[in-house]
Amino acid sequence: MLYSLSRAIRRLLLLATAVIIIALAVSLTPYPWRLLYPLSHQELIIKEARAAKLDPSLVAAIINVESHWQTSAISSKGAKGLMQLMPTTADWIAIKLGKDTVNEQDLFLPEINIHLGVCYFADLLAQFNNNATIALAAYNGGRGNVKNWLDSDVWDGSDDTIESIPFGETRRYVQKVVTQQKIYSRIYKWSTDS
Repeated sequence: MLYSLSRAIRRLLLLATAVIIIALAVSLTPYPWRLLYPLSHQELIIKEARAAKLDPSLVAAIINVESHWQTSAISSKGAKGLMQLMPTTADWIAIKLGKDTVNEQDLFLPEINIHLGVCYFADLLAQFNNNATIALAAYNGGRGNVKNWLDSDVWDGSDDTIESIPFGETRRYVQKVVTQQKIYSRIYKWSTDS
């Protein structure tokens, strides 16, 4: 009886050790994480991010949170494509860049959507003194709303006070993008070579 109990304990310890070794191997390799955090259009993201002086992992995180990499995504409010651009916002940024207005169907093309989305985010960064947290809140909740929150001291725009963002959707959005940017920066190689 004592022998079989000792044998069962040894088997259990061996099994637990095997599970720990497998769990460590999985956590140390990027492959399983890449299933949870996919990436498409990496070269395009790097090109556009570099042109706008943005971290490509931030652009990837925005896309993942906004559309889950679905080029044909349309929100309930009418935002379109990978970076979920409203047609009026896409037109505004295109005109600001000295281009023609955008056909709404073109917002489903990754080259156009990512280019305009990155340029729009860079514009928000410029408006909000390169504070990525504030720019993310404005990307989701609208620059006018965010400006009002900052001007009326509802939110100070810091990472430490994200919980003070009055719109729950925007608060969760900022938290998700910030978290996912860290993950994307770890599991993918972001070449900065030309």
